[in-house]
Amino acid sequence: SLVVLMMSVTPTRGCLLDLPWEDILVPHILCHLPLQQLLSLQRVSKSFQSLIQLYLANMRCFDSSQIGPAIPRAAFVNLLKDNEVLQQLALQNCSDWLTDRELLPVIGQNHHLHQIQLKGCAQLSRHALVAISLSCPNLRQLSLAHCEWVDSLSLRSLADHCKALEAVDLTACRQLKDEAICYLVQKCSRLKSLSLAVNANVGDTAVEETAKCCPELEHLDLTGCLRVKNDSIRVLAEYCPKLRSLKVKHCHNVAESSLSILRSRGVELDVEPPLQRALVLLQDVVGFAPFINLQI
Repeated sequence: SLVVLMMSVTPTRGCLLDLPWEDILVPHILCHLPLQQLLSLQRVSKSFQSLIQLYLANMRCFDSSQIGPAIPRAAFVNLLKDNEVLQQLALQNCSDWLTDRELLPVIGQNHHLHQIQLKGCAQLSRHALVAISLSCPNLRQLSLAHCEWVDSLSLRSLADHCKALEAVDLTACRQLKDEAICYLVQKCSRLKSLSLAVNANVGDTAVEETAKCCPELEHLDLTGCLRVKNDSIRVLAEYCPKLRSLKVKHCHNVAESSLSILRSRGVELDVEPPLQRALVLLQDVVGFAPFINLQI
């Protein structure tokens, strides 16, 4: 493999390291290796260590899952200490070790980030979101799912400074209420994907404002939003012609009378039509589907 080849070549025997590092090795060879293997290469020699450090400083994408959730916080800090060109940062489910102390320096020196994934990072605080809003004006995608530290003030800061946002995941951000969501969609009218799932505080007001402010909306997740009712779904159908998928499972106040409008347009829904649900239940009970003319 390429890794074995690189580890078998030393600066004294081979000419691999004599190739231009920034023009050849970093963009055309190292970029094809898993991050974990690249870190192992640092132990080959001081030259390899310098090469990998150069690669890390020029990385455009960092995904913690390539190393594993148990990455030591000191290792994370060391990996990204010289990087100022990150475009994508994925740190989902790093709640065991990631705090503001580790994240804020990385955010502060990387102003080109357009995609950030912080799903399940429970030890961060609202200061992390404020730092993101101030340092990442070109942010397009942001996942804050299950980050219960997100509050209305930090979300307002995000809305004020990151108006190019296209996808935001606020699943289970339970501090947020309609007012905060309304402010976000008023400022970020380019949104194409929004998740407000698992939030009992979100109701019709937020959904209707989202529909009216975000005409480019394609995906909306309202799973478990118990306060959402039929009226806001009808507004959604009226104002969002590009809607492709809507999740309303466990929204007990949303009925087929409003969903049928979207269903007729081919919008993907996670709730089956009542007749189809009844047939499935009947099939489970009696072991076969009855002969019914569904066109009647």
